[in-house]
Amino acid sequence: MPIIKSAKKRVHTARKATVRNAKTKRNLKEALKSFQKSLDNDKKNAVALLQSAQSQLGTAGKKHVMHKNKVARKQRQLAKAAKTAGIKITAAKSVAKKVTPAKKTPAKKPAVRKTSKKA
Repeated sequence: MPIIKSAKKRVHTARKATVRNAKTKRNLKEALKSFQKSLDNDKKNAVALLQSAQSQLGTAGKKHVMHKNKVARKQRQLAKAAKTAGIKITAAKSVAKKVTPAKKTPAKKPAVRKTSKKA
């Protein structure tokens, strides 16, 4: 058991990270398996499961559970598997809202005080 305060903290944070990483890995494996099963059986839900699996991969990469290049490779492999299975992936419609910038009032210059110097 560590004695130094910083070492105690590292043990605590390492435990928290281990739990978080295990949860991320478990969710990722579950998403990948469900997508692979949907390719064989239920192609109706395959698009949603593909998006879920790719999202879980992105989360794993973001939390540094997997390397970002491995995440990208796995996402490409999933998309390729979906394409060869004949699943049409439709891009989500993004409705771009026109954002008008808020008008700012010009900053007022500070008043200059005139000081009279008498010599």
